[in-house]
Amino acid sequence: MSGKRTDLKTRGALVLQAAYAFMRNDQLRVGLLALIVGAAAAYGAILFRMIADVVAWLVFGAGEEAIPEAARQMSALSLIATTTLTGLALGLACRFLLPDKLPQGVAEVIEAAALRNGRMSWRHGWSAALLSAYSIGVGGSVGREGPIVHLGASMAAQVARWLQMGPNLARTLLGCGVAAAVAAAFNAPIAGVFFALEVVVGHYGLGAFSPVVIASLIGTIVTRVHIGDQPAFGLSSQAVQSFWEVPAFLLLGVVAAIAAILLMRGIALVQAAHERIGTPVWLRPAVGGAGLGCIAVFFPQVLGVGYEMTTAALTDRTPLELLIALALAKIAATSLCHGSLYGGGMFSPSLAIGALTGGAFGMVAASLAPTLGSQPTVYAIIGMGAAAAPVLGAPISTVIMIFELTTDYGVTFAVMAAVAISSLVTRGLYGDSYFHWQLKRRGISVEGHRELGLLRARRVTAVMRDDHVTVAHDAALEHVRDRFRSSHAPVFVVDAEHRLLGSIGFEELADAVLAEKPDPDLKAVDLVRRSKVVLTPDDDLATALNLCRSEQEEHIPVVRSRDTLDLVGEVRLRDLLSAYNQALLHARRVEQGRA
Repeated sequence: MSGKRTDLKTRGALVLQAAYAFMRNDQLRVGLLALIVGAAAAYGAILFRMIADVVAWLVFGAGEEAIPEAARQMSALSLIATTTLTGLALGLACRFLLPDKLPQGVAEVIEAAALRNGRMSWRHGWSAALLSAYSIGVGGSVGREGPIVHLGASMAAQVARWLQMGPNLARTLLGCGVAAAVAAAFNAPIAGVFFALEVVVGHYGLGAFSPVVIASLIGTIVTRVHIGDQPAFGLSSQAVQSFWEVPAFLLLGVVAAIAAILLMRGIALVQAAHERIGTPVWLRPAVGGAGLGCIAVFFPQVLGVGYEMTTAALTDRTPLELLIALALAKIAATSLCHGSLYGGGMFSPSLAIGALTGGAFGMVAASLAPTLGSQPTVYAIIGMGAAAAPVLGAPISTVIMIFELTTDYGVTFAVMAAVAISSLVTRGLYGDSYFHWQLKRRGISVEGHRELGLLRARRVTAVMRDDHVTVAHDAALEHVRDRFRSSHAPVFVVDAEHRLLGSIGFEELADAVLAEKPDPDLKAVDLVRRSKVVLTPDDDLATALNLCRSEQEEHIPVVRSRDTLDLVGEVRLRDLLSAYNQALLHARRVEQGRA
């Protein structure tokens, strides 16, 4: 059976390669692949929702979006037992199916685009999607959109791997998968395009824009054919009553930023508590599930993606006290689930928290100034964007997404104002988005690495010099001085089998030569400075440049293998910088040519 699957996979790759080679123009090729990836991501999103529904029916006897209503019919003990045991099953599944035993999501897509030239694992993509669908189906307070984005991106990455595409095209295709996934998840094609370009691709160049638009369009068509064309939150037309409310919109941006910070800090605190206590990774979802069940006994609305809560805030039928209580409960439930390693996204929870916060703010504003105040539903819409934008780190696509989710243009300028303020406040008081915080927690920073990614496709052999100067370990001081004088660069010291021992630079040589009483018996091995870092011919140029910068070395030895340390050459910082500049110029010329 395994052989048949491998054979089928090989045939699929060959068909794609033949079609790709048939078309001569790169833009046409990527456009064709955008069609394929867009459809695949959309069907992946539909399948994801079906799996979550099946799990919800098995656990609660109701569809995924009806989980809160089903939970109301359960006894407190039964509900807590259900969320705890399903959490335990999730933890055990993560332990055996996922890399690093951790859920996967948008953060991994950002890492792949910035640091791995758009490369992702097809197998890990499906494993993460299945476990995230399970997390939603068992009532986890998480979103479905993040896992769908990860699944769409992994599909696109697999196509790029089959066709052996270069880094730039692979990254563009990754953006196509993300755009189609967002469009399919939210029924929001424009937001899908801008989210992919803003968060994943990293620019709005025409070479990437057209394929991403095509993929988002196809993803939308497929979704609307199978699910329908209704927006996620259909509302009657909303309007801002007075421009005197603009200060209130700006103040709501500050309040929404506080809610977003509470959510992200809550997740961090739950994770820190697990680490401090020493909770095994596989047991954490069970602990989180127990806490989730306790909250759901009083507020069953927190279970699932939160669309019921969001709709309640947008329909102006919920009392002020309940809006505040639900917002705090949703923050606590989402913090418990994400902090306890449930699979799932942050889109829907942040929208729900924003809508509840905005709705409560609007009721207070209306009570203080009833003649000037817009409806609380207007503030709920604004709050959705103001809370979600700093969490996602995507203010532009969030504004567009709110417009598409509500199909109402009347409050867009107010959403823009609140989003701008909330993003500034969150960045000043907290820092980066939730996804970048996830990466930094693992010691990964993507700032400035998109350009550095241009060097990851090239190996050290492209700039390695073989005119390096070596001396034997037993060479006399006079000989070492002569060799250094002829090269004006560090002299590498090798043993009898040509294995690297270290280097001798100007500082080491000067100390020996300029001593008051130079020791005539000094040998090279007595002066050698052990090399802190070495490279191999298979290392990429990005790694080499990072080592030069971090270790403040202008000359790094290249060895055949780190085990044998057989010296074969050296890499110089100036050559790496030259290669970097050439890669930037080449990428710019290619992008301009496609435009």
